[in-house]
Amino acid sequence: MIIISDLKKILLNMHNKLIRNFCIIAHIDHGKSTLADRLIEFTKGEKDEKAQVLDTMDLERERGITIKSQAINLPFKNIKGDTYNLNLIDTPGHVDFASEVSRSLRASDGAILLVDASQGIQAQTIANTYLAIDFGLTIIPVINKIDLPSSQTELVTQELIGTFGFKEDEILHCSAKTGKGVQELLENIIDIIPPPEGDINFTRALVFDSKYDQYKGIINYVRIFDGEIKAGDNLKTFNSKNTFIASEVGIFTPEQTKKDSLKMGEVGFIYTGLKEFKTLPVGETISNIGNEDIKPIISGAELKPKVFAGMFPLDPNDFLDLDDALSKLQLNDASIIYARETSQALGPGFRCGFLGVLHMEIIQERVEREYGIEIIMTAPSVEYKITLKNKDTKLINNPSAVDLSEIDKIEEPWIKATIICPDKFIGKMMDLLTSYRGTSTNIEYLNTSTNESSINRILISCEIPLGEILVGFYDQLKSATQGYGSMDYEIIGFKISNLAKVDILINQEKVDPLSTFITKEKSYYYGRDLVSKLKELIPRQLFEVPIQAAIGSKIIARDTVKALRKNVTAKCYGGDITRKKKLLSKQAEGKKRLKKLGKVEIPQEAFLSILNIDR
Repeated sequence: MIIISDLKKILLNMHNKLIRNFCIIAHIDHGKSTLADRLIEFTKGEKDEKAQVLDTMDLERERGITIKSQAINLPFKNIKGDTYNLNLIDTPGHVDFASEVSRSLRASDGAILLVDASQGIQAQTIANTYLAIDFGLTIIPVINKIDLPSSQTELVTQELIGTFGFKEDEILHCSAKTGKGVQELLENIIDIIPPPEGDINFTRALVFDSKYDQYKGIINYVRIFDGEIKAGDNLKTFNSKNTFIASEVGIFTPEQTKKDSLKMGEVGFIYTGLKEFKTLPVGETISNIGNEDIKPIISGAELKPKVFAGMFPLDPNDFLDLDDALSKLQLNDASIIYARETSQALGPGFRCGFLGVLHMEIIQERVEREYGIEIIMTAPSVEYKITLKNKDTKLINNPSAVDLSEIDKIEEPWIKATIICPDKFIGKMMDLLTSYRGTSTNIEYLNTSTNESSINRILISCEIPLGEILVGFYDQLKSATQGYGSMDYEIIGFKISNLAKVDILINQEKVDPLSTFITKEKSYYYGRDLVSKLKELIPRQLFEVPIQAAIGSKIIARDTVKALRKNVTAKCYGGDITRKKKLLSKQAEGKKRLKKLGKVEIPQEAFLSILNIDR
């Protein structure tokens, strides 16, 4: 006799056998979004006129990159006539959005590893693949863009075999642009990626992304690992122990399509009615009320911000609106952190943490576009570990927040970087690393070919200060390798550095957003160049404006923005010269008063000028 629970289990297992959850991982510009478009076209039987279907943000379309992970349910009938539900999660490729990739991998059972046939394995290819391996995902290697005249399919095949240990017959070939090989890929997804498994006796789901709707509140993107979630169910969060009701559930087609329930193995959305993202953050585990013994799906720390910058509203009256905007953006991107700070020069604002400079630029554009707030961003910096003379240690991400006289030693974060480039540029790469205080730890060949048309590529492992690569390094890398170089990195810890804190004074007042740490041997040249740059950018006033660079109380560079001069003697036609002297003397006294009372206007370009100074 079959009891109800056994029957339910049998039905769920039958249901799960027809589900495949997978994502696409690749280096930037290797064709992830284009392949997603072709998969949608092949499964739905119609072509969407809009390219980059899963790139829903304007910034994604303009920049040609994926920023946010997106999910879609694809019904696919295989050659045997069985209809499967394929849940595809598209992922970004840029290193700054690695947290999006990590969460997508945790929600998947398999991954398509996409490699450009003309570029081969790149730095992010290696990083994302090993991350997928660590999560236990089944990987399908696919060589894309085989239709290009510059494609080197055989060479890239050997790279995949040598680097990751794939067998040659495991590697698929396709062209996401033309659709060649896409049908075979879909069949392999069915055959190779395992169906989801779980337990029907309790409910457990992973929140892998979120979105805020001004009318419905928080929308959570979830993968159901165990049990089932129905509309109206009472649920709770694992870490925060918050309770809520699932007011609506459904799947992505890619539009939100309402359903009665989400069963084990499915990917979809939940409307919670919650208004505060902190009550249900990304990475949280959802369960049904009454199950106290369940384990979280994700354990351990998530990726932390690496780059920090000040964000200030151009109009101080927009401060509260900026606070609200950052709160909503944080819901979509859990890697953003922010805290209130006040600058003497810029007024109230926020100190924000990002995953990289590109990440910072994206958030800045989203604040200005989506919320209509004009903002001033300060130059990016990293987080330093300082030891005070009383032996206390603390982490700081704002150089202006510390007094140099109280510091015993400064430690800066270092990274382990992986650089891939053609072997003929090895000399230029060594010079580049040296100029940025980096050191090479290992060099190995990815491939060797006797074919004259083939490019032999090397993998350079190196260590370099994180602060050095924030600005200019990636451009220099591309320039030195004629566009063929790529890089990925991870933080390895802090090292003691011989750093000095350079402050900028404008009209005798310290401008804290322009303070920065730099190596002592470069501090004089850096201060001189920045002062010179600021002189060009700061508009002339009715009084002289001195610009100074200082280390502690010592001035290391100085320049002056000359005063505007009104021709007060214009109406004096001849006569005694003493009258003209009297007018000029009176003007000079007035300018002295202005200098004491006047406030210098500093344009946005001045704060960003630090980015263009050779460090």
